[in-house]
Amino acid sequence: MIEAKAAGARTQGKAHVGLAFDGDGDSRDDGDHLGNKVDGDQILYIIAREGLRQGQLRGGAVGTLMSNMGLELALKQLGIPFARAKVGDRYVLEKLQELGWRIGAENSGHVILLDKTTTGDGIVAGLQVLTAMVRNHMSLHDLCSGMKLLPQILVNVRFAGDHNPLESDAVRKVTEQVEAELAGRGRVLLRKSGTEPLIRVMVEGEDEQQVTALAHRIADAVKSAGFKTDS
Repeated sequence: MIEAKAAGARTQGKAHVGLAFDGDGDSRDDGDHLGNKVDGDQILYIIAREGLRQGQLRGGAVGTLMSNMGLELALKQLGIPFARAKVGDRYVLEKLQELGWRIGAENSGHVILLDKTTTGDGIVAGLQVLTAMVRNHMSLHDLCSGMKLLPQILVNVRFAGDHNPLESDAVRKVTEQVEAELAGRGRVLLRKSGTEPLIRVMVEGEDEQQVTALAHRIADAVKSAGFKTDS
């Protein structure tokens, strides 16, 4: 719902930007003037870069294990340190406090700016994005242009029982093969869902077709170990 409303910026009144929030206002997605969705990774990139330009960035930026590798590469080009926390805005906050940094976000849209507030606040984050647009006389689309999101494929595999599917030798072997094939130009993340009996298989890299095939190769290995892919 959030994504649909933000992306509607172009179709309703030809607005320059669309801002959309979830029910309690702590999560957000934006849409540029072309109707493209702008996610939490891109928002974090814009705010961190603007902080650097204004001399107000302290330390670096915190993302999560699910943050797109394109964000990490773009921040590295700017000389901005990047750290990953576990998935969940509370873990982002913990990592910020641990490192003494101020800016963190999840790709889902939770953005935490400790120099402005003490928790995730979509309105505060939105104001920072609008400020960057005005200061630089740039559209939201152009502000995002310095960061290229890499194709990221997520496949859910359902499991049953109390044992850990990630301990399967077959799954480990296939995962190692996939990582070798990516050759440092992508990454693999396998994790158990905290709310459902699922293994989340995430692969990202430069080529979407390759990434899709590799993600399903690992998912098939999990499935053949005695589990079934979630529909």
